[in-house]
Amino acid sequence: MAQSFNFHDAPGHLIRRAQQLAVAIFMEEAAGFDVTPVQFAILNALMDDPGEDQITLSGRVAFDPATFGSVIGRLEAKGWVQRQADPGDKRRKLLWTTLEGQKVALQMKRAVGKAQLRIVGPLNIEERVRFAELLGKLVAGHENIQGKLDN
Repeated sequence: MAQSFNFHDAPGHLIRRAQQLAVAIFMEEAAGFDVTPVQFAILNALMDDPGEDQITLSGRVAFDPATFGSVIGRLEAKGWVQRQADPGDKRRKLLWTTLEGQKVALQMKRAVGKAQLRIVGPLNIEERVRFAELLGKLVAGHENIQGKLDN
């Protein structure tokens, strides 16, 4: 009889489960803000680089450009982001956080920090550092491979 694939120990399965846990913990800690992890990332990225164009920003927060516009639309509806056409290229959309968006993002920092600590809670301090290093290496390695394939 053929044996099934042991997906419980497979890196892909464990990464998916870790992502599910990370999002669930984020949503618990940030429950009072009605915001997703991607929305929080967008607000923070725009605070660092106001006036960023939509395509560049979607790459910076590692989110699918095809659905990015709808996320921006939800942030606009909340009054947290404003979008306007680039005067030099009307097809290009530039984005800014509103004062309300900045206020919410700054208020969320404590909740998000608490979520990050809960995510790595089962690890000791050395394991947390190593885990972050390995995740960073994994992501960077695949981004470098994809970048070479795109060129």
